[in-house]
Amino acid sequence: MTHTSTPSSSHTKMPKPSPSSSSPPSQTPLRNPLIRLFFVFFVCSTAYILGSFRSNINTLYKPTTKNQQNCLNPVTIFTNFSHQNTPPPLDFEAHNTLPPPPLNPPKKFKICPSNFTHYCPCQDPQRERLFKVERMLHRERHCPATAGEILRCLVPEPVGYKKPFPWPKSRAQAWFSNVPFKTLTESKKQQNWVRLVGDRLVFPGGGTSFQKGVKGYIDQLKKMVPLESGAIRTVLDTGCGVASFGDSLMDYNIITMSIAPRDIHEAQVQFALERGLPAMLGVLGTYRLPYPSSSFDMAHCSRCLIPWTQYDGLYLMEIDRILRPGGYWVLSGPPINWRARYTASDGTTKDPKKELASLEDLARRLCWRKIKGKGPIAVWQKPNNHIECIKKKKSLEFCGSDNDPDDGWYKKMDACITPLPQVNRVLETWPKRLNAVTSRTGVIHDLVDDNSIWKKRVSTYVGVVKSLSNGGYRNVMDMNAGFGGFAASLSEYPVWVMNVVPHDGKFNNTLGIIYDRGLIGTYMNWCEPFSTYPRSYDLIHADNVFSLYMNKCDIMDIFIEMYRILRPKGTIIIADHVDIVTKIKSRTDQMGWSTKLSDTDASPFGPRKLFFVSI
Repeated sequence: MTHTSTPSSSHTKMPKPSPSSSSPPSQTPLRNPLIRLFFVFFVCSTAYILGSFRSNINTLYKPTTKNQQNCLNPVTIFTNFSHQNTPPPLDFEAHNTLPPPPLNPPKKFKICPSNFTHYCPCQDPQRERLFKVERMLHRERHCPATAGEILRCLVPEPVGYKKPFPWPKSRAQAWFSNVPFKTLTESKKQQNWVRLVGDRLVFPGGGTSFQKGVKGYIDQLKKMVPLESGAIRTVLDTGCGVASFGDSLMDYNIITMSIAPRDIHEAQVQFALERGLPAMLGVLGTYRLPYPSSSFDMAHCSRCLIPWTQYDGLYLMEIDRILRPGGYWVLSGPPINWRARYTASDGTTKDPKKELASLEDLARRLCWRKIKGKGPIAVWQKPNNHIECIKKKKSLEFCGSDNDPDDGWYKKMDACITPLPQVNRVLETWPKRLNAVTSRTGVIHDLVDDNSIWKKRVSTYVGVVKSLSNGGYRNVMDMNAGFGGFAASLSEYPVWVMNVVPHDGKFNNTLGIIYDRGLIGTYMNWCEPFSTYPRSYDLIHADNVFSLYMNKCDIMDIFIEMYRILRPKGTIIIADHVDIVTKIKSRTDQMGWSTKLSDTDASPFGPRKLFFVSI
């Protein structure tokens, strides 16, 4: 038997095991269960700590539900970290995203039948037959109210419609295909209201009382009234024809609201609007005109067929209400020229001499003073106050204190005189009055701040809608005009603005301020259609309109009305809260409109957004 000696543990080296050795291998640190457990614990702890840190960062910058539409982007985070107060450059690209389009797109509205091409919902000849003729009630606004009556289709263009001539070329001519009516070209042929020459309508400036043309008429009138002084800026022309009178006054920086009913003189207001002149459907009948008191510097009637002396002088009292203290009333034609033409104001021979005597007595009891009467034209002037009139005790009855003189929306006329304040509101001459403060304006900073805000906003609009500045657009409507800052900021451009003040709005008393500034406008409720023809306006501005009406009526009716009164290739600018814009996006898709969401000039991350709509 062979014996093997045991080596010393301190000096003898153990031989390396061969690969074929059956002895067990030595263990690495990771194979040790304790070390492996420690390693796993370390990795998990590190991941947890990093995850918690990231979660805190996200929670810090995650918007709440209330402002989730104004999410911050990396530019904003960088600005916050670096403590910079300068906002990032405004690029007018929306930083709020609209919801994605639905899987099933909304069904688009159909085009109306061709007999709706010139449809005026509130002046429908079929509906007016339901109302009495007395005091022209049938010619007043009678809007569709039931579901079966309200327009639910899109008014079509007339066959051959063309873009209107640019201003000022449109003053003298229009495309016949746009306003295809021959009645005035035939019935007023000898009076030169309008002529049809080939495919165009030509407006030579004639009129029933304009024997030497409207230029000659104005030359005669400015000898009686200070047209060139700047004191006369706003004028009302009742029974306007094709608005040649208002057109000529533009040479004197005078803006005229031309009104006429939709009657046998077919489409006279539509002619005026096609020419690029301010006009709307209106009538002196049963209700007050939709303007506040003391609005116009002058009122004009050239054979307008209004029975001034009937109904206890009601219509002349309405003129007195809307005339500014010291304002002028101009009347030409019957019964003024009864010696030359023995006809009354209604075209009959009912003793026009007696009618004129009655008219002059009525004017005296209104405290008016006749300042001129020459040939076919007579001019009266309203007093600055009623102090002397009250002393003489020969005036008509004054309206009571409970009678709001500025209420002009579906308010029946009253047979009383609107009292004037003892101290006259003296206005600056034009153009100073555009930015001047009057007693109706209120606190001075309101108007100053409003002007500053709208200059910035209009600068943004013009940067997007180039047609505002280059003459491509002429007729503009502001659906919620406020103080008229939008219109005032557009005064340097070749446009005019119909300033609309919603009668049911929170601030419904600003229309008087708009007229004090030398601008024009009207009251309105946008749950009803506007008193105008289709294709009247090139651009419609809707600032907070949908916020106002979202819960009052179906806003689709407002969109359908916008489509009706907007010209083809026109633009709508909607300015509203981003939540409102998001809600109306699907409605504009139903209309088939092209839209673009943009930021405002105030802040790209603010709640107020711009929504540009092209038709």
